[in-house]
Amino acid sequence: MENKYDIIIIGTGTAGRTFTGKVSHSGLKIAIIDSREYGGTCPLRGCDPKKVLIDITEVVDSSNRLVGKGVGTDTSLTIDWASLIEFKRTFTGEYPSKIEKRLVEMGIDTYHGRAYFENQNTIVVGEDKLKGEYFFLATGAKPRKLGIPGEEYITTSEGLMETKKIPGRIIFIGGGYISMEFAHVVRRAGAEVIILHRSERILRNFDPDIVDMLIKASEAAGIKILTNKHVISIEKENNCLLVRVKSKTESRFETQTFHADMVVHGAGRVADIEDLQLEKAGVKTEKGAIVVDKFMKTSNPLIYAGGDCVLEGMQLTPVAALQGDIAAINVLEGDSTEADYTGIPSAVFTIPVMASVGISAPKDSDKYKVIFQDRSSWNTTRRAGIKFAASKVIIDEANDRIMGAHILGPHAGEAINIFAAVMRLGLRASDIKKLIFSYPTTCSDIPYML
Repeated sequence: MENKYDIIIIGTGTAGRTFTGKVSHSGLKIAIIDSREYGGTCPLRGCDPKKVLIDITEVVDSSNRLVGKGVGTDTSLTIDWASLIEFKRTFTGEYPSKIEKRLVEMGIDTYHGRAYFENQNTIVVGEDKLKGEYFFLATGAKPRKLGIPGEEYITTSEGLMETKKIPGRIIFIGGGYISMEFAHVVRRAGAEVIILHRSERILRNFDPDIVDMLIKASEAAGIKILTNKHVISIEKENNCLLVRVKSKTESRFETQTFHADMVVHGAGRVADIEDLQLEKAGVKTEKGAIVVDKFMKTSNPLIYAGGDCVLEGMQLTPVAALQGDIAAINVLEGDSTEADYTGIPSAVFTIPVMASVGISAPKDSDKYKVIFQDRSSWNTTRRAGIKFAASKVIIDEANDRIMGAHILGPHAGEAINIFAAVMRLGLRASDIKKLIFSYPTTCSDIPYML
């Protein structure tokens, strides 16, 4: 069957839903397509369910690290993994049907299946052909293929969050935020944890000085972080998995083996676009992602894109929402609004949390004023029973602008929003000291970070 639409959207994640909400009141005929459950990665298998696991883990860990400081039990609290997963499902179970019902109530036609372009204005999904005046691509990302023998034995973070019983030994491949966050969760759930990272530095997109302190906190929790370990194969061996890695020493390469009950993919994600047949639509790609301009338009002027499938911007939920919003405005009103990525914060929800916005710089930078504070002994850190905390603020003294801020410690994910707001609104570092914060809180520490 062939149907004609004014706008066709592929993907119901954050970018797709934001775009849809913006155009839904336009009176245009709209269709939306998804190959999986409606809702996308963040609410179903990413940020939101992950944070459920992290918050419960933080409660358990917080109680245990405060024993003898007012928490009056000698028996450590433990995580009931099976009930935790069931609790997580209360957030995800009914979400897809609610999203699809809402879209239908908005008058949008919904389709299910893998879509691909037949030509520049026609999408095929199942037995249906959809012709569109405009398209918005928001297909998201997926774990990248590692191309190693035994890759079929690897579990994704999505699979880990569906595991009913936590394995005794878990290896994470890759030292990004996915590995680090889940490593902190499953370690507190009783698993032995190793992170194998192929290069010298983990979390390479975050400030190295702050990351170094997070590594100390992770190792103190019993997480082994091994760098320069390139996983080359995974094998079944009796009832466990044998992971082979290639390690570089000063003079040669050597092979090591590790045993695990589960191996989890944390080695990066790539745009989920490989079967869209974008070449038939005249859509340019680079580095495995869709190229867009400042208006979120692709090389085909009728096709816009946003979220984790595009080359532009960080792979973050707020960025996806921003891009969906910008693309919708430009489809409805002509290319009038540009995406502004100033002051977008991110956080790694480890214990303690690490949060960041803007640029990084070494502590001894001569280009900017860099204020590094070891906050391990500050009251907000000690009250939480945390042993590792720090902050780094980078200021351009020529104009008193904050260029970057990085925080490790309790409530860092909330406190970083103050710096992000100051940067996005074009305020000065000195303006922060005019603010009055509730006390005593992590935000009331911010003036002392400057």
